[in-house]
Amino acid sequence: MYDLLTADGFHVAVVQNPTVSLADDVAVTRRAIEALNGPVVLVGHSYGGAVISEAGTHEQVAALVYIAAFAPDAGESVSTLIADPPPGAPMPPILPPVDGFLFLDPEEFHTAFAADLPQTQAQFMADSQVPWGVDALGGPVTRSAWREKPSWYLVATDDRMIPPPAQRAMADRAGAVVSEVAASHALYLSQAQATVDVIKQASQTHGG
Repeated sequence: MYDLLTADGFHVAVVQNPTVSLADDVAVTRRAIEALNGPVVLVGHSYGGAVISEAGTHEQVAALVYIAAFAPDAGESVSTLIADPPPGAPMPPILPPVDGFLFLDPEEFHTAFAADLPQTQAQFMADSQVPWGVDALGGPVTRSAWREKPSWYLVATDDRMIPPPAQRAMADRAGAVVSEVAASHALYLSQAQATVDVIKQASQTHGG
């Protein structure tokens, strides 16, 4: 994605979320926004959708792009959004927390997170996981940017982490421009061009 976007002249800033708490991740993201000149298209994948929903209220943010991401409203968190999965939905292989942090079971990572990537690539991703802070997943959004800013949503129709019906419901609630692609939760890698196309659409429409 980075290579595709920069090749077309986009200035891309990659935020490294510590994922200890939602508030901290929002602060890190807002610092990255303020380091850029002009309007920003904020992109979030998975838990990152919660981060951009909160950080996206920043005045420099012109548009939001959700890539198979959570799109919580005020008072909601990732934890509340996953608390009542639809019947028959695959259960993400989240291991019990250790010292306040969560991991996906490496043995099930390929099937659950990245089924359309090669085994070796999925294994590297499993082995290089960043621990998820329980406080990050439980952090409620205080003011949701999608209620104020235009948004786009790319649904991964083969996702086994966030059920596609849940993705569509969140996108519909946000009034997002919706696209779909046959992909796993790792669509930013397996369907990088489709992901970039949505980002470009948001940027071209709103000058990011």
